[in-house]
Amino acid sequence: MTWVDEVREAVLTIPAGSVASYGEIGRHLGTGPRQVGRAMSLLGEETGLPWWRVVHADGTPATCHGGLAPALLAEEGTPMRGGRVDLERARHRWGPP
Repeated sequence: MTWVDEVREAVLTIPAGSVASYGEIGRHLGTGPRQVGRAMSLLGEETGLPWWRVVHADGTPATCHGGLAPALLAEEGTPMRGGRVDLERARHRWGPP
């Protein structure tokens, strides 16, 4: 499995209404946020990948894909605050609670 595949698999585990930051995915996989961002760009328009559930460290939604992320997050009921995701309420956590 390539590192791009690992990023894809991690993103697929984020449920609707939850998010993870590039850095959180990187820590989960043992890499950095830039590498996760690069993998996401290589995955591009892959069908079925919930790319909008990956946000910046401050909760700012991604700006790619024509700026659709905020609308898709809202559609899923993701908690927002002032145009950003409320990370305290929406953060996805890997492993047992």
